[in-house]
Amino acid sequence: MLKALVLSGGAGTRLRPLTHTIPKQLIPVANRPMLYYVMRHIRDAGISDIGVVISPETGRQVRDALSRICPDVSLTYILQDKPRGLAHAVMIAREYLGDDPFVMYLGDNLIGGGIQAFVDTFRAGSTDALILLKEVPDARMFGVASVNSRGRVLRLTEKPKEPPSNLALVGIYVFGAAIHDAIAAIAPSARGELEITDAIQTLLDDGRSVSSCRLDGWWLDAGKKDDLLEANRVVLDEWAVRRVEGHVDGESVVTGRVMLDKGAQVRRSRVRGPRSIGPGAVIEDAFVGPYTSVGQGCALINSGLEHCVLLDSVRIEGVGRIEDSVIGRNAVVRRLSRDHEHLRLMIGDDAEVLL
Repeated sequence: MLKALVLSGGAGTRLRPLTHTIPKQLIPVANRPMLYYVMRHIRDAGISDIGVVISPETGRQVRDALSRICPDVSLTYILQDKPRGLAHAVMIAREYLGDDPFVMYLGDNLIGGGIQAFVDTFRAGSTDALILLKEVPDARMFGVASVNSRGRVLRLTEKPKEPPSNLALVGIYVFGAAIHDAIAAIAPSARGELEITDAIQTLLDDGRSVSSCRLDGWWLDAGKKDDLLEANRVVLDEWAVRRVEGHVDGESVVTGRVMLDKGAQVRRSRVRGPRSIGPGAVIEDAFVGPYTSVGQGCALINSGLEHCVLLDSVRIEGVGRIEDSVIGRNAVVRRLSRDHEHLRLMIGDDAEVLL
């Protein structure tokens, strides 16, 4: 039986101040937590037994969210006291995993197209590990694979100064039971973590078979503000449909693939898709441009948005136009002067900005 192991710990330091109060895996993309897309891919691949690695600081929030996102699967939670590496996460999950093969999926990675074909390749072959690779323009910030013409992996290198190829490791793997012995044989890296690339390299050094698949679609590691905005853009572009369930008055114009949830209201405003507006949101005397997500209970009054992500219960009033911004829950942005220049913001939960 194939299981799944989803990694949902980590401090998310690159997305602070948002991640002071919310796990990065629960930050919304197109008004759904990142973990929603991870779980959807796993379930679509026919896997219903899922282990979730959580941290002490954010574990309760992850549990609460997953109980709503996927009530129809079996979830086992594994506590990782500190972020000690991807291989360490597999090590502490050994009791749950047993000797079953498993998909390991990083909870802040988003890909297009799902993992069904990737999982089918593992099931059809006879390999100890299957890694997913993506061609990137600059591989120096990734784990990099060297492969032969048949896709067999020859060597892995972690963040090399001179990459041997442009094939970066996507944060999705399938492992057989041999990975556990490989992890037991490695030592912590220079940064004090057990690296999964070291464990896979140990498999190779021991003569084990490691194969690869190449990802043809998009891949985003939503670990920074601009990455998050790009993820929101790509997901809206791919998955948004026109679904207007809220109220739009006669003085408003809603064009394109706009998802307007029940209870949302648009008054004397222009809304252009693709975009998502959550339940209970109010858009009044405003403009909302493409690639914007507005969370539940937000209020946008006499303002404009484009290419933004607003978490729940944000209030923006009289600020002219905001672009390329991420704004945390319950934040208030209100202009006190008449200067209507564009703003670029990253604001955490409960903040108030007076301009």
